Amino acid sequence: MGIVSWIILGLLAGVIAKIILPGRDPGGLVGTTIIGIAGAFVGGWISAQFFDREVQKEFFDPATWGAAIGGAFVLLVLYRLLFGNSRN
Repeated sequence: MGIVSWIILGLLAGVIAKIILPGRDPGGLVGTTIIGIAGAFVGGWISAQFFDREVQKEFFDPATWGAAIGGAFVLLVLYRLLFGNSRN
């Protein structure tokens, strides 16, 4: 997959992570989108490094999607923990 595919995957993973973890985010839509893109990259890297599951070159590989959504979810949780009270 190319960089554009990873960005699209990250956008969709961010939306799915946001659906799984609803609520207000400190960064709003833009912050959640960036977290989704970063989560796709981080999830793919973690999958390849620690679970010995190389990232596939196909866009519709379920394991790649799972890694991207998992990475976006983890980054969203961390982001809320670090910056969640900034809007109060």
